[in-house]
Amino acid sequence: MTQAHDQRLPVLTPAVQLGLLEYLAPDDPPPPGSFVHVPLGPRTVLGVVWDRAGLEAKPVAAEKLRPIKQVLDIPPLPIQTLRFAEWVAGYYLSAPGAVLKMAMSVREALEASPTMTLYAPARPTPKSLRLTPQRQAVLAALEHRPWQTAADAASAAGVSTGVVQGLAKAGGLASRIASVDASYAPPDLDSQNIILSEAQKVAADALWHAKAEGKPLLLDGVTGAGKTEVYFDLLARQLKAQGGQALVLLPEIALTTQWLSRFEKRFGVPPVLWHSGLGIAERRRAWRAILTGQAKVVVGARSALFLPYRDLSLIIVDEEHDPAFKQEDGINYNARDMAVVRANLSEAPVLLASATPSLETVTNAQSGRYVRVDLRERHNDAEMPDITLVDLREAALPSQQWLSSDMRSAVRETIESGHQALLFLNRRGYAPITLCRSCGERIECPQCSAWLVEHRLVGRLQCHHCGFSMPTPKHCPACGAEDSLVPCGPGVERLAEETAEAFPDARLLQVTSDTVGNPHRAADMVGAIESGDVDIIIGTQLVSKGYHFERLTFVGVPDADMGLGGGDLRAAERTFQQMTQVAGRAGRGAAPGRVLLQSYMPDHAVMQALAKGERDAFLDAEAEARVRRGLPPFGRLAAVILSAKKQPDLNDYARELALQAPQMPGVTVLGPAPAPMALLRGRHRVRFLLKAERSVYVPQVMREWVSRVPQSRAVRLSVDIDPYSFL
Repeated sequence: MTQAHDQRLPVLTPAVQLGLLEYLAPDDPPPPGSFVHVPLGPRTVLGVVWDRAGLEAKPVAAEKLRPIKQVLDIPPLPIQTLRFAEWVAGYYLSAPGAVLKMAMSVREALEASPTMTLYAPARPTPKSLRLTPQRQAVLAALEHRPWQTAADAASAAGVSTGVVQGLAKAGGLASRIASVDASYAPPDLDSQNIILSEAQKVAADALWHAKAEGKPLLLDGVTGAGKTEVYFDLLARQLKAQGGQALVLLPEIALTTQWLSRFEKRFGVPPVLWHSGLGIAERRRAWRAILTGQAKVVVGARSALFLPYRDLSLIIVDEEHDPAFKQEDGINYNARDMAVVRANLSEAPVLLASATPSLETVTNAQSGRYVRVDLRERHNDAEMPDITLVDLREAALPSQQWLSSDMRSAVRETIESGHQALLFLNRRGYAPITLCRSCGERIECPQCSAWLVEHRLVGRLQCHHCGFSMPTPKHCPACGAEDSLVPCGPGVERLAEETAEAFPDARLLQVTSDTVGNPHRAADMVGAIESGDVDIIIGTQLVSKGYHFERLTFVGVPDADMGLGGGDLRAAERTFQQMTQVAGRAGRGAAPGRVLLQSYMPDHAVMQALAKGERDAFLDAEAEARVRRGLPPFGRLAAVILSAKKQPDLNDYARELALQAPQMPGVTVLGPAPAPMALLRGRHRVRFLLKAERSVYVPQVMREWVSRVPQSRAVRLSVDIDPYSFL
């Protein structure tokens, strides 16, 4: 291959420490997005040919340029994927290679797909072919269903694979080589399996017409209004009109059994799934189909946003308020916000849907940046549940008891009437703290500033931050006292224990990430509840998301105040969202719903808004408080988190960074201060918080700030633009 020595080819590798590299291009340079193997020192690494629209390579002398080694036989990444990687890297102060790594996360998909041999009856059948009864069985099986593997044909005929292969060798079977990755069946966009109500039709038409404005769309509908069917209608219309591909982002894709059933009912086929629970073979198949455009509807968790869509024509973000869309490690991106960016790069509409939209999204709708469509009626004339507050200050609960008499009475009435009850407590395990009665010792994680949580079902104490666990000790590790350790506070396991004692004949089911952690278990859980094999469900936030159970008429929350502490700027908003979502599980069928919230602060604005159904008034008050304090969405925040194994190294670096803090109008820097989680996975941590006016472009300010202090090998620095967590 003749080399053009004056032509430079920019290549980006999925490596954090490397930027854009330059290589000697061949006479026929591969287009941007092409996958290539290139030399890097003594190694050969995988990279992607870039263009120079957004990234710059460090110049290399012409005589030092090395040629690329190979162009892979695979379609190139679409140019929008390149632009998106640049945008995310620039906004979140991340290495472009690290973002690219998310787009090419399945290395197996870049290699030639595995193949298999398929068989069918030969035409015509050779006259000299000797037919035994076994061979006749194979031919009969393949006549009915041709082009099967030897194993499948043998199974259908009740013979060994040797019979199939012998028949093929004798000329009785034709064969062909095919990829093991079968194509995905396209959705039936004309299916009428789901009939929209009049309110749903109005909302669906409004979304379709609003799409022409070119702004992000917000579908704001109460729980149980049937928002899913409405955006299914938008998806079908858009793909019929524009073709291309649609992406639906869900916060908990591995646990959305009912959602997937509704999709298949509407479109006749399942969507293309993308989440961490998939095996390598299925991820390879999905990635390839997305890159070629063969996958028409992709449903996934937040990482699905970075897949290489050939022709993206619609993005839907369901439960857009959910904090699960914010990644908290690695690249700290918000998938909801980046979905708006990704859609804009593809000139495609984006729809955000929620019963409790975030204040950021509501504010964008009020300002006219987003188009809002309301769906204020529950489907099939179902009524919104009544929400009642139980004042725990007056309930006088006995020690180590968490269900008030009102709560117990409501549960009893519910199950005696043949309906189902849900008790919600967003705390895994048996108890959040284990205390020694003799010396007062609280058992902590040795690697984190956190108490170990007792999980009685498995007999262990666990850290929910780093994963450390140990058997529950019989002696206090501090004073050695025997049988002195007592659980403090309730978790779902302890709540289940109390519920079982109060209702010994009831059938209980716990729903947590410990008991329902994958799609198969989720499907079993849904099946048990829908069939009526469960009387009382006891669960964490997993059961509050999107489920529709006809028999569930009562929801009880023993500790509705749990999320209001801790100093999180979104604590009130999140509590309101979570309580509204879990309350919305009640009364979705023919029978009316009822909700009890136990609270030590029944006069709190959140509790009053929930009881009175005054969502808009609550959001207005929350917005006013944020405006006064200059907090998002009316101001901007960014965090710097420093961590080190040795405290002196951390303190020295934090001091240097503080001295270089930006001094400019509209910007305030708070810190350094010990992080609330001051020790995490064995590393000491401090935080800075930058607070800025909305007009300030925070990523640029942060980039200039952190670049003033040389990096330290002993200290790890992480920047979080628009933080959600303050631990």
